[in-house]
Amino acid sequence: MSTSCLSRLARGVCAAALLAGAVVADAATVQVLAQGKGGRPLADTVLLLEPQGAKAAVSPLAQVEVAQQGRRFVPAVTVVPVGTKVQFPNLDTVRHHVYSFSPAKKFELKLYVGRPENPVEFDRAGVIVLGCNIHDTMVGWVVVSDTPWYGKTPAGGRVTLADVPPGSYVLRSWHPDLPAGSTGIVQAVTVGTAPLDLVASLPVAER
Repeated sequence: MSTSCLSRLARGVCAAALLAGAVVADAATVQVLAQGKGGRPLADTVLLLEPQGAKAAVSPLAQVEVAQQGRRFVPAVTVVPVGTKVQFPNLDTVRHHVYSFSPAKKFELKLYVGRPENPVEFDRAGVIVLGCNIHDTMVGWVVVSDTPWYGKTPAGGRVTLADVPPGSYVLRSWHPDLPAGSTGIVQAVTVGTAPLDLVASLPVAER
């Protein structure tokens, strides 16, 4: 290969690298405050920033667990990207029978203690309601995201979503106290290159 060809190739590689850097540099940080009735911060709200148009790639998480402890699901609300495998260890001294009849994922882990042999893979986006066939008061939720920009609010009600490319999005806000079957409250959002602060208002009371 001639010196001129090598020079053109090098310039092309550099240009591609600069373009990739520009894409990263243009990405914005989006902060969302989830509020319930009365404008109070709302914990355990799942926030999903979904691009309009082509979907962004997501990567499954590793080593996610939803335990049964004190005859409760811990954590009560879990959010994971599509393709994530979740373990359901039973830390109680009594046996549990974990199941879900939700359309996004139907599964059953029959009476057991300790750790099941295999995790459950959540391969479809949606809200999955967990139950125990032995203890009717046990309920939990797994929210499966097909967007890489997601989070669950802590007590302060605020989530930060980093590296969001400019474009048109739908912000989906879901909380376990929304009516059964709800897929969340949605609002249109436009992301630019500057940091963005949003408020998601949900018609539920603070727990």
